[in-house]
Amino acid sequence: MSERQLATRATRSRLIWGALAILIAAAAFWYFSGSKSGNVKGPAAGFVALVPVRVEPARVEDLDIYLRGLGTVTAFNTVTVRSRVQGEIVEVLFKEGQQVREGDLLARIDPRSFEVALSQAVGMRQQDEAQYENAKRDLTRYQTLRKQDSIAPQLLDTQQALVRKFEGQLKSDQAAVDNARLQLDYTRITAPIAGRLGLRRVDAGNLVVANDPQGVVVITQTQPISVIFTLAENDLPAVRQPMLAGQVLQVDAYDRADLHRLAQGTLVTVDNQIDVTTGTIKLKAQFGNETDALFPNQFVNVRMKVRTDLNALTVPAGALQQGNQGAFLYVVLEDDTAAVRPVKAGAISGERVAILDGIKAGDRIVLEGTDRLRAGAKVRVIDPNRPAEKGAAAVQSGKRTQNDAPSATTAAMPMQAMP
Repeated sequence: MSERQLATRATRSRLIWGALAILIAAAAFWYFSGSKSGNVKGPAAGFVALVPVRVEPARVEDLDIYLRGLGTVTAFNTVTVRSRVQGEIVEVLFKEGQQVREGDLLARIDPRSFEVALSQAVGMRQQDEAQYENAKRDLTRYQTLRKQDSIAPQLLDTQQALVRKFEGQLKSDQAAVDNARLQLDYTRITAPIAGRLGLRRVDAGNLVVANDPQGVVVITQTQPISVIFTLAENDLPAVRQPMLAGQVLQVDAYDRADLHRLAQGTLVTVDNQIDVTTGTIKLKAQFGNETDALFPNQFVNVRMKVRTDLNALTVPAGALQQGNQGAFLYVVLEDDTAAVRPVKAGAISGERVAILDGIKAGDRIVLEGTDRLRAGAKVRVIDPNRPAEKGAAAVQSGKRTQNDAPSATTAAMPMQAMP
């Protein structure tokens, strides 16, 4: 073996032994530091961990009971304005989206042909009136001659029939005049109801026909406006009882997110049958909608107040727990010990629930931290008005951890002692 190979093997052996020595030193450091750390950080005998909880006292208050449902805004009246006569639209007098009153002029159709028809009907009536007056005068003369026995009775009867014929003809002529005047009036297209106009469907210059399905424009009555919503059939007695007593139930309409109240109205009526496929019943509420917050075909969340429970004992709805034996609450006793109280829950309104039996006013009800609670466990009540308490505890914990850890100099000493 050459000297160069011997030197390479010796260098490799020294590197291997050096790495092995470093591993042994690291293992020794971990062992001794771990033993020391375990002796310091280990919990003392008899130590009991406190469960942090947030509590809220049960209180007595008036609880408003609401029923909730999903509703659809429906226009109180919807009318498609159509032309009643055929002709050319010469003028459109409305703007899309504007509010109109009943009787406002919306458009005009060329009236000339209808004016001619009216004049013709009036002329025909005047002709028949002249003939009628002449027949009446002849009848008077025939009556005088008949009294003198100068003419036969048949002539008098014939003249009387002729007069009655002209009387009927005059009535027909008057009807023709009225019809022609009505057709002329139909050339003025007016709003049949008050409401908001939709998009224009016909422009000026177009020829329209009577009762065109497309129509000229659609009017929706939005002031007032109605909301049709559904409730479960089990809620029907709670609605009918105050209605039969003559009370007016208040209805609030909220947006799709159920956060902002859009309008406030009253219940108008309840449908006369229950939908057997869904087990629900329809109700109709009316809203003034002065600010146009509700729009036809809009989906809204409905809350209807049906009664108020006076002096009800209430707790947060989130604190109510359900178990095999029914509903229960965690209560913090005077010695900061958790206890389980079976309760009888009543009506729920929003974030509050009425408790009929099981607790009393002033009991501290656990609202947060119930997942780690057991009966008899010691608790630490967290004050929600002092958010800095948690941060201060973390800082103190960090200081203890830093003091307990070995210093950098101590940790480096075994490394320096290695050959």
